[in-house]
Amino acid sequence: MTSGESMTQEILLSAKNLSVRFGGVLAVNDVSFDVRRGEVFTLIGPNGAGKTTVFNLISRIYTPTSGTIAFSGPDGLLDLTSQPPHKVASLGIARTFQNIELFEHATVLHNLLIGRHTHRRTGFWSEVFFTPATRAAEIEAREHVERVIDLLDLQHYRDSMVAGLPYGVRKVVELARALCAEPRLLLLDEPSSGLNVEETEGMAFWIQDIVQELGITVLMVEHDMSLVSKVSDRVVAMNQGQVLAMGSPREVQSNPAVIEAYLGSIDDVSSLRRVVQ
Repeated sequence: MTSGESMTQEILLSAKNLSVRFGGVLAVNDVSFDVRRGEVFTLIGPNGAGKTTVFNLISRIYTPTSGTIAFSGPDGLLDLTSQPPHKVASLGIARTFQNIELFEHATVLHNLLIGRHTHRRTGFWSEVFFTPATRAAEIEAREHVERVIDLLDLQHYRDSMVAGLPYGVRKVVELARALCAEPRLLLLDEPSSGLNVEETEGMAFWIQDIVQELGITVLMVEHDMSLVSKVSDRVVAMNQGQVLAMGSPREVQSNPAVIEAYLGSIDDVSSLRRVVQ
């Protein structure tokens, strides 16, 4: 079996019949998909489709009303829904947020070191007395952070306070902090949100490097279809909490149900095309 064939067989994350209800609102309705190791898998859909809710279910911020989420562990697929939220990062899942969540009055370096917290192996007293084991752990953490800084070209901002950085740079810093956790699965919630065209192209470059150079699998929520088409291996389109279509970016974008969810009825789209022409 070739490496490509093996990748298509290996499931890293499996969501089955996921539903979540908030009061009388069914935010996610019977959603199922598998994420294969080594791919970029993207959720698309109009606002309110349930995409970020799915992310919050995987992150254990929300608990599904029904359905299961399984994540590949050392002994096979692990039931993620039975895990407490604070254990998710240590299992190998990291995420970014639609609205940047950084410590603004700390430097870029300190924000990235915070991303290493899941790998802490020293205790309270060893840190108080800064024992050789603590010193070695600190050196290891800083070496890993420096590799991430080099990967994402953040050297110029290493000692800068986050509060004074441009928005586009802060988006990259948040991505860097997630990478410092050494995840096997990286959840990116609208990574191009608020970025200009040039910055979005840079984000596409980073995502491709993360997959190809670091071997990290990416599950992404995104509205920018140019970014989706450029980096995604497979796409799921959602609307009103349900899956409309799944396939390659081209297949999903040409699906009539997806076009209708974004632009209105097929008759409306045909009329719009005639007007444009």
